Amino acid sequence: MALNEQEKAAAPKRRVGLVGVGLMGSGIAQNIVGHGHALTVLEHPGNQPIDALLAAGATSTPDVAKLAAEVDVLILCVTGTPQVEAVMLGEKGALSALRPGTVVVDCSTAVPESTSRVARAVETRGGHFLDAPMTRTAKEAAEGRLNLLVGGDAEVLASCLPLLRAFAENVTHVGGIGAGHAMKLLHNFVSLGTVALLCEAAACAERAGVKPEVFVDVLAKGGGNGVALERVKPKLLTGSTDSLKFSMANAKKDLGYYNDMAEQSAAAHGIAQAVDALLTRGVDTFGGDRMVLDLVEALKR
Repeated sequence: MALNEQEKAAAPKRRVGLVGVGLMGSGIAQNIVGHGHALTVLEHPGNQPIDALLAAGATSTPDVAKLAAEVDVLILCVTGTPQVEAVMLGEKGALSALRPGTVVVDCSTAVPESTSRVARAVETRGGHFLDAPMTRTAKEAAEGRLNLLVGGDAEVLASCLPLLRAFAENVTHVGGIGAGHAMKLLHNFVSLGTVALLCEAAACAERAGVKPEVFVDVLAKGGGNGVALERVKPKLLTGSTDSLKFSMANAKKDLGYYNDMAEQSAAAHGIAQAVDALLTRGVDTFGGDRMVLDLVEALKR
């Protein structure tokens, strides 16, 4: 749950670095500053505009090593595993300047095997590591109401909890290092897989002569009801994709990570492979920047 005003005032203030002021990271950054923590962000072309953050007291630097050397907690909110590895393990990356005792909190979506490797490198430097990927959307990020799925040491998590609650409503300790990222991939497979299923069914419904409003109404009154339907419904009824601002390229990336994880553990993943094939069709039709909900249009063709 979020901190109340009394808890907010009493919470210890940390020197925080943030790499990745994108769609989600922008909201995280606003809430960190709003809770009185000293924030420095990495300057990057992929950032959202940071003028408001700087006006609110945040600082910025173009040097990730300099950033890592000056903070108590380093938060990563980047696209995926290649970006995490580049930031942490690359030449003149964060690891080269990390001070003993610094906590690295990886809020990205990443492959658990890589997460374990990065965590070991951080621990070799005397630091601590938490994988803490997010669920919910940019709206909840701005409101400080994200869900965090955390892997790592319970005591390290406890020490960071006041900071994490600056931007998260629910913080769930999933298990050891890598468990947070594993749970995020499981979550996104179920969430995106259900959305893809509904998109395919909606495309079939049109071919069968079933009106979109009837399709939605019948599912809502029966076994098809749920969060996924609520996200798909605006696309079917009005054409809007605002209810799920998640690109097909990002969805395909996450399903690829899930399939990799399943293959490494010899787990069944036939449905996940089928969802990945649907997303591939969507990307081939419209390009990766189009929203997942546009999969309906791709499957109608």
